Amino acid sequence: MKQFGIILMAAVFTITLVSFTVNQDKWVVPEKDKKAKNPVEASKENLNEAKTLYNLHCKSCHGAKGLGDGTKAKSMKGDLGDFSSADFHTQTDGELFYKTKVGRADMPSFAKKLNDEEIWLTVHYMRSLKK
Repeated sequence: MKQFGIILMAAVFTITLVSFTVNQDKWVVPEKDKKAKNPVEASKENLNEAKTLYNLHCKSCHGAKGLGDGTKAKSMKGDLGDFSSADFHTQTDGELFYKTKVGRADMPSFAKKLNDEEIWLTVHYMRSLKK
């Protein structure tokens, strides 16, 4: 009976650990945030400002071309993404805004570093990093 209890506890621990790991991979964005539209124009002037913001706040982790190969990337635990990939570009502007503003795990929240307009500008710049 004691062996059964130990096996049961080990199974519960394993299931909990696997469940936690699986849930960490999927970044769920609330539906209302997914639908948010970028209110900032993607003008040449705005993209230049966005590039400056990206280089200052994002490049060290995500890299110059958004490939997830910045100077800090090796010290990060999660997948930093590939901003040039088709998969990345299937996300809505609202999803990218939410993820940038809220953050999670190694991805810091930029809510106190950037105002909403600056985050929307950065979303435009991330979108410009296509293959």
